[in-house]
Amino acid sequence: MPAYVPVVMFAVLFGLSMDYEVFLISRMRESWLRTRDNARAIVDGLAGTGRVITAAAAIMVTVFAALVPSPDVVLKSLGLGMAAAILIDATIVRMLLVPAVMHILGRANWWSPRWLDRRIPQLYVEGRPELFLPATTAEREPMPSP
Repeated sequence: MPAYVPVVMFAVLFGLSMDYEVFLISRMRESWLRTRDNARAIVDGLAGTGRVITAAAAIMVTVFAALVPSPDVVLKSLGLGMAAAILIDATIVRMLLVPAVMHILGRANWWSPRWLDRRIPQLYVEGRPELFLPATTAEREPMPSP
């Protein structure tokens, strides 16, 4: 096997696994900001991204598995290695280990020092989370008519 095959596999797999991780954790964080409930954030994150991650991984496994019948040994090893790694990463790591560890850690998942929290930009892809919070009793009462 040529020396560049593991390097190429690592680079591609790192990029793919980070995509899956960003999908999963960003959805969990959005739910955490709305509810402040770690268990619900984990469930919402998995429910919101599980199908997307599974579908993307299935497509990538199929594409890389299609390289296995190739007569070229490099393509064969790339295809088999990438298909197996994506299958393991998407199913075992992203759908099992990450949520389990986050459940064990509880509220510590979302803790950061105040000085760091002020310096990190707050990006909201789908709008500000406070707009999606349940209304308080004062907000639910109808306004008196003039």
